[in-house]
Amino acid sequence: MTLDPLPTAVVPAVSGEMLTLGGVTALAVLMVLSAFFSSSEIAMFSLAQHRIDALVAEGSPGAETLQSLTSDPHRLLVTILVGNNLVNIAMSSIATGLFGVYLSQGQAIFAATFGVTALVLLFGESAPKSYAIENTEQWALSVSRPLKLSEYVLYPLVITFDKLTRVVNRLTGSTTSIETSYVTRDEIQEMIQTGENEGVIEADERVMLQRIFRFNNTIVKEVMTPRLDVTAVSRDATAEEAINACLRSGHHRLPVYEGSLDNVVGIVGLDSLVDGFHHEESGPTTLDHAIETALHVPESKNVDELLEEMRGQRAEMALVIDEFGTTEGLITTEDIVEEITGELLNAGEDRPIEPIDDAFLVRGDVNIEEVNAAVDIDLPEGEEFETIAGFVFNRAGRLVEEGETFTHGTTELRIERVDNTRVKRVRVSEQSNPEPTNEPLTASTG
Repeated sequence: MTLDPLPTAVVPAVSGEMLTLGGVTALAVLMVLSAFFSSSEIAMFSLAQHRIDALVAEGSPGAETLQSLTSDPHRLLVTILVGNNLVNIAMSSIATGLFGVYLSQGQAIFAATFGVTALVLLFGESAPKSYAIENTEQWALSVSRPLKLSEYVLYPLVITFDKLTRVVNRLTGSTTSIETSYVTRDEIQEMIQTGENEGVIEADERVMLQRIFRFNNTIVKEVMTPRLDVTAVSRDATAEEAINACLRSGHHRLPVYEGSLDNVVGIVGLDSLVDGFHHEESGPTTLDHAIETALHVPESKNVDELLEEMRGQRAEMALVIDEFGTTEGLITTEDIVEEITGELLNAGEDRPIEPIDDAFLVRGDVNIEEVNAAVDIDLPEGEEFETIAGFVFNRAGRLVEEGETFTHGTTELRIERVDNTRVKRVRVSEQSNPEPTNEPLTASTG
């Protein structure tokens, strides 16, 4: 008995169905791999190095593999790109072959190109990367070991393209590794502002952090007590007179000059004066026994460098001189610390910036940067003045009087108090309907 052969038409039908099923299965697997490589790239290069170090310290599963991969970001990027491109090209080729079974050659190419592109964009790029962004740490740990395995599997290609891209970078003059994760000072400051907006940090914390970032760009001239406000004693004065000068001024250390303040011979402290005064039986003593060596620094010196120098010499006060050797003022460790913490007020002392109704009452010696930050205005910085009083004098070009009102853009500055030639208090406010002006600063008397 012989069996009749199957109809010839059945074999192609069965082969076509199997081919379609196999092709669709392969496309599904490749789509998963495309999503894997795309999401891995986002997760790996969005994770800050300090968080990776923290995960390793915590002993998180996969953290050491993650650290190993990110230690060579260029190799990691090449691995991901090689894998992703191989997968996407394979998907396009398989899809073209599948459509070719049912469509003409031109139709198959068109359908494969646009169909695979749409699927890859949706399921291989957009959705996986969105997930990776929302779950960066968790996903980076999860994919680290499969990525390491991919590096081994694709090793010949990875090594080849790693070397080739480095050669191309050298030929094109590229020296920056764009794939390396890093953060700049500006980005950190923006993060601080965002943290306040999101309620993660308080406003006073944000101000202190921003002060820290400005600290190493601040020079002595911006922080010092100006010469006109310096209390000093003559070398010819008695210890009793020096003690009284300390008590009247509220300072426990004073410069000692000979002839004029441009010739400071040292510094005396209240403790040394009182100790010597009480141990002297013949009455009021001279200052010679209490004079300590004074530290002189240029007005252009950075305060962070000065702080280190003062700590090294255990000095609490330094005299500030200009390029001609003239005494410009003095600076204390308290002045430097206040650059970070803000003003440390004594009992009965007015705040440098005081909110009043819809305005702010600002002390004349307050730095422009501090005024801008506290009042949220935009007065010019970095010019030939440092303080709000200096700004007014600079733009007015003359001495000002109490009651005068100045405008700069939408900002109104009213002179509230003048002591001889010095602006002591300025009322700063924003105008609701400012009149347009061609001058950066105009004045009127109120």
